[in-house]
Amino acid sequence: MTIAVVMGVSGSGKTTIARMLADALHCQFQEGDDFHPQANVEKMRAGTPLTDSDRRPWLEKIAAEIDGWRGRGESGVLTCSALKRAYRDIIIGEHPDVMLIYLRGSRELIHRRIAKRKGHFMPAALLDSQFATLEEPASDERAIVVDVSHRPMEVVAEIVRQLEARAVRR
Repeated sequence: MTIAVVMGVSGSGKTTIARMLADALHCQFQEGDDFHPQANVEKMRAGTPLTDSDRRPWLEKIAAEIDGWRGRGESGVLTCSALKRAYRDIIIGEHPDVMLIYLRGSRELIHRRIAKRKGHFMPAALLDSQFATLEEPASDERAIVVDVSHRPMEVVAEIVRQLEARAVRR
């Protein structure tokens, strides 16, 4: 069983990478943004950053989804910005069987990506607030960290390589 949470700021490629990773692992994919209450989506669409209290119900729904997968012995890949350690503690907690995958990229690269995309509720204006909120995973979180400046297929191949290496060490 593999459960992976793909995290990073908006525009880092979470959805693209997570879908491709789920395909590579032959498991289900879940877009974490689908768990946002409509009020959160409207707030972000208006260019207003979410507060921790805005995020709490969303994070709890994601945690419940992951717990459901764990309880049923299912594998899956889920996206979630998970910008703060406190957020990751809610969604992953003390579950060593849930892997955290951090998509790291420069502000400049990610800003270019956001400026090109169409139809997403998250405007480029909120990118600075995302980077200001971001707490990169600490070593005790055992995250797989990948550089998103590479092509998506290369990023996914690196994630799979690291997942396999960790499975061998267990």
